[in-house]
Amino acid sequence: MTAATDAPPAPMTHREVLRALSGLLMVLFAAMVSSTVVSVALPQIVGSLKGTQSQYTWVVTATLLASTASTPVWGKLADLFDKKRLLQVAIVIFAAASLACGLVENTGQLIALRAVQGLGMGALQVLVQVIIGAMVSPKERGRYNGYLGGVMAVSTVGGPLLGGAITDTDWLGWEWCFFLAVPICVIAFFMLSRTLHLAETKKPDTKVDYVGATLIAAGVSLLLLWVTFVGNDFDWISWQSAAMVAGSVVLLGAATVVESKVREPVVPLHVIKRRDPALAVVASLAVGMAMFGGAVFLGQYFQISRGFSPTEAGLLTIPMMFGVLVASAVAGRLVSQSGKVKPYILTGTLVLTAGFGMLATIDHTTSLVFMGVGMFLVGTGVGMSMQNLVLVVQNSVPLRELGAASGAITFFRSLGGTIGVSVLGAVLANQVADKIASGLAALGIDAGAGGGAGDLDLEAMPGPVAEVVRAAYGDATGHLFMISACIAVAGFLAALFLSPVELRETVDLPEQIALGEETVLGAK
Repeated sequence: MTAATDAPPAPMTHREVLRALSGLLMVLFAAMVSSTVVSVALPQIVGSLKGTQSQYTWVVTATLLASTASTPVWGKLADLFDKKRLLQVAIVIFAAASLACGLVENTGQLIALRAVQGLGMGALQVLVQVIIGAMVSPKERGRYNGYLGGVMAVSTVGGPLLGGAITDTDWLGWEWCFFLAVPICVIAFFMLSRTLHLAETKKPDTKVDYVGATLIAAGVSLLLLWVTFVGNDFDWISWQSAAMVAGSVVLLGAATVVESKVREPVVPLHVIKRRDPALAVVASLAVGMAMFGGAVFLGQYFQISRGFSPTEAGLLTIPMMFGVLVASAVAGRLVSQSGKVKPYILTGTLVLTAGFGMLATIDHTTSLVFMGVGMFLVGTGVGMSMQNLVLVVQNSVPLRELGAASGAITFFRSLGGTIGVSVLGAVLANQVADKIASGLAALGIDAGAGGGAGDLDLEAMPGPVAEVVRAAYGDATGHLFMISACIAVAGFLAALFLSPVELRETVDLPEQIALGEETVLGAK
């Protein structure tokens, strides 16, 4: 039994890896696109279900909470149980919830099922990365992570385009925003059943840290609830903010104590306390905040400020998608050839900063060509840095901790994106309200009677008022990208202090390192 436990898993051939990778990328695309494809269709969805504005928010928040809070838990489960079976369970959960979301009769049902969908989504995002890490060495992983990063970014940026096309197509209903993922998941399930072959080790003394997992999920959920509603339902400085932030700190503090004492922690503190994993976490937070926070508001800018349809707004984000695809593929291959990852992360965060710097100068009349160049730079920066930051963490841990480490960095990137969207959304709302008020005052119109920041039915507005609203959104969006540029600088500084390590060529760390002795990142 001991020999079987200590034996390293048999490596898959390149052909076997590619066959399994096809199914992994399919299911990852389905999971990632489901979080963005409904963005432009939500008004129609909630309207047809006769939902309220509060329920509108919860349709988004329920998925976000379940996905982000459960990510580290799924990552740890991947270290304790059969990764292939766990992935298949996650596919079934996600596909069943997606199908049910398209069959709901009211918004209450939709919110509950979106939470279940979020559980599957969080599982799929981290398990795909864990399984790729179990199949190939960190050095070779760069090539495959290029494909992974491309799919993640295209689904994130391209989801609104797909959602816009579904919304604008008469013979398709909003239900297809959810149904779309089901056939993809079914095909991927059977593909992976035949092509994915992982050597799993037996763990007879497995113990799941349920207390730590519960504390982490509760603390993160409370923090995300505060981030989601602060600035809208209550002020930043209020008793609600104090209670939620203090409660989150207490819960996460208790989780830290538990995680430092249990034998099988959900989040491996000894890993993320090391210099390079800690810096990679900081950089991932920054990239997540900058990418998700900035990209989310591009579609709104093109539709409200520039007057494009949902489909046209999605098409205008193609330069960003193209930048991600090219940079992910090229940087991934170069990383695999050289074994060096820091130069590409450093360059990526610098290009990301430059792209957001360009977009920080836009207003409601900016040339679309200029914006295209800025978006291409942003996409290139994301493609060069996002998945390579995962590699930094994965390169520092043995195979038995791969799931928890991957879950941790994926969790922090998602958390960064959530915080970025909320903070930038609050900034946008304040900027737009001020600009509309001053613009209407210049026209001699009372802002309370002329259609404020919450009224986006531009077609029903008088021409001069609609122009004020368009200009307000266009001019305010530049401020968001300036904030994103500053956040990207933080990612660049974190990358600057990464060690110039060389990725190892083995799937697992040497035996003496795997048993817990002192390590040097990149040890051969």
